Amino acid sequence: MNAKRTIAAAAALLTLALAGCAQTEQQQRTGTGALIGGAGGALVGQAIGHDTKSTLIGAAAGTLLGAAVGSASSPQQQPRGDEMCRYRDRYGRIYTAPCDDRYYNGDY
Repeated sequence: MNAKRTIAAAAALLTLALAGCAQTEQQQRTGTGALIGGAGGALVGQAIGHDTKSTLIGAAAGTLLGAAVGSASSPQQQPRGDEMCRYRDRYGRIYTAPCDDRYYNGDY
């Protein structure tokens, strides 16, 4: 295996390892988008330029575009306290109020 392939394989493994460290859904989508975009960009760059420089430029551009699309496609979380829940008091009357912790923990 030549040096370029070894470096490319090491870079791909490092990128996959770092993508696994994502904590939120937005970070996961951003990492996945960057991986897919980088791979696609490298393929397109190689197909157009037929040299290493074109492949690297395509990979860089694809990574940036993929990360941007992945980040933008993730659902935005609303801050806690904005949701309103319906409750029934002990007399059967229904009222709305900000959701309590039972709502966020799934214990409702």
